[in-house]
Amino acid sequence: MEIAPVTLRGRWLTLEPLAERHAPDLFEVMRDEEVCRYLSWAPPEKLEETLTLVREARELMARRHSIVFAQVWNETGRCVGSTRLLDVRPADRHVEIGSTFLARPLWRTPANTESKYLVLSHCFEQLGCVRVALKTDARNVRSQEAIARLGASREGVLRKHMNVRGFQRDTVYYSLLDTEWPEAKRRLAERLYGSTRES
Repeated sequence: MEIAPVTLRGRWLTLEPLAERHAPDLFEVMRDEEVCRYLSWAPPEKLEETLTLVREARELMARRHSIVFAQVWNETGRCVGSTRLLDVRPADRHVEIGSTFLARPLWRTPANTESKYLVLSHCFEQLGCVRVALKTDARNVRSQEAIARLGASREGVLRKHMNVRGFQRDTVYYSLLDTEWPEAKRRLAERLYGSTRES
């Protein structure tokens, strides 16, 4: 299982390796407290803070510990959020999708669903994963509902799992397996594109 930066193109979004050129757009997205409410970092006050996050993400990619994507809205060419593959365990053929955020105007649009569709397709069909995990703050009901709509199974809650900006949060874990992906993919493609879309 080779983890390397890659570009994934969809109808609404293109996921491309996060780069410094995305920082100004990300800065504007992340200044919204609602966007960052359940993330491990607070809304940035200066562009330099966003640049630091981008540089840290690029270092993780350079060490093959993660793939960090900029989510680029095709209609405008602007970066509207980010998502990443993390907890990469090649021997177990396991990855996690996480640290996802999206500009608020794109909530409840096809954007997040297509982003997950593209990343899940890459995980199962190119990387050969047998398990993809997703986790979220137990307080984040909207995120839990979105993950469930992907076809992922709720595995359980890790209590007081992480300290996020001073709050000891409970974390809800979900997963999707390689054996479940064909049916989940069919349903997602139907929702997004009206028919099964071949990768």
